[in-house]
Amino acid sequence: MVVRDLRHELLAEIRQLEGYVKKAERQLQALAQEMPVADRLRSIPGVGLLTATALVAFIGDVNRFPSGRHFASYLGLTPREYSSGQRRYLGRISKAGDVYLRTLLVHAARSVLLSARSKPEPQYLHAWALNVQHLRGHNKATAAVANKLSRIIWAVWRSGKTYKTGERMPV
Repeated sequence: MVVRDLRHELLAEIRQLEGYVKKAERQLQALAQEMPVADRLRSIPGVGLLTATALVAFIGDVNRFPSGRHFASYLGLTPREYSSGQRRYLGRISKAGDVYLRTLLVHAARSVLLSARSKPEPQYLHAWALNVQHLRGHNKATAAVANKLSRIIWAVWRSGKTYKTGERMPV
């Protein structure tokens, strides 16, 4: 009896939280409609409503980054470099920058890798991601795809064009 009552209370609380999530999604959708850049960013594989609006809100003006590499570096998605003389060593990603944005881009990269496996004829980005995964493993491929997505985001945002599937962006 006690367990049943507790279960009903928990289910009611879960339904209430689901209502809050739906309300927040509607508010984000309304906000995204006011920002045309968010729609362009959502055309990139793996980038959804939450990622697009978070990027626009946090970054502000993308023109302050001279290149896609600077943008990826700002998000902490470029490898750390340990160099001395003629020896160059690129290590793990630097993890500098905002943790939340980097997490969103890593999840976007995981989404790209997952969808790439289900495609019979993958487009450029998906084929590249699968190749990196085959060569380096899943986790390193995830970091590499997140880096590439950040550079594509920079290119789409800066150019004002929508991402077209199968087309290489100049990053």
